[in-house]
Amino acid sequence: MDHKELELKSIEYRKTILDIIYNGGAGHTSGSLSCIDILNVLYNNVLKINPNNFNSTDRNRYVQSKGHTVEALYTVLCDQNFFSRKDLNSLNKFNSHFIGHPTRKVPGIEHNTGALGHGLSVAVGMAIGFKLDNKPYKVYTLLGDGELSEGSIWESLLSANKYNLDNLVIIIDRNGLQITGKTEEVNPIEPLLDKFQSFGLCVKQVNGNSVSELDQVFKEIPFENNQPNLIIANTIKGKGISFIENQVVWHHKLPSEEEYNKAIEELNIQLENFK
Repeated sequence: MDHKELELKSIEYRKTILDIIYNGGAGHTSGSLSCIDILNVLYNNVLKINPNNFNSTDRNRYVQSKGHTVEALYTVLCDQNFFSRKDLNSLNKFNSHFIGHPTRKVPGIEHNTGALGHGLSVAVGMAIGFKLDNKPYKVYTLLGDGELSEGSIWESLLSANKYNLDNLVIIIDRNGLQITGKTEEVNPIEPLLDKFQSFGLCVKQVNGNSVSELDQVFKEIPFENNQPNLIIANTIKGKGISFIENQVVWHHKLPSEEEYNKAIEELNIQLENFK
């Protein structure tokens, strides 16, 4: 998929995220908007995962460690035909499997996540398994920057370095905010680049809301032989909607009818600008 097609996809995905959260009555709005470009590029240009091969052992893997932004993942999986839009519209409804964190009861979900810090551990185990079986596949995992306060993250990085997991791709959604404020005020994590490099990872930084930069950096993997790959994707929390961008309150805020209509109007204008 070319970059213009990806950019159009991202706008449509943002509309879907707003729609399902508004109608579902709950969701992690701004975090889903910050990471949707990453998922867009991964599923449309990188992973080669689809409903036909999902049950095969011979394929790449994707684990969403920052499971609370599952609305973004549901949106992309629906577009990849893992389930219908009718199913997606059941988000947060009684008896629906489409709940606020990833569950394997939903087609296309690799692993249950939600407790922060666990997804990377699972991804490291999968990557080790591919190495032991001499399989050529890669494991991709998405982490939130607030999630980096979890000790299990750093334990997993030690293992990734020890086992030379150049088939592991870690992506940090570096939007600078978490549920209670700025990451550097809640529990400072900088200098991230230096820390990750000191753990033996090969690190690159990109604009995580630029589909062209993301597409290019994924093509460069592995960055170095025998070194785990880590991408610091600098994003804007709430990207694409002016009054949501960089606003802490929107971490788990539900839009009102007026806010929903305003957000959709902004996204429709962005679509019109492509014509």
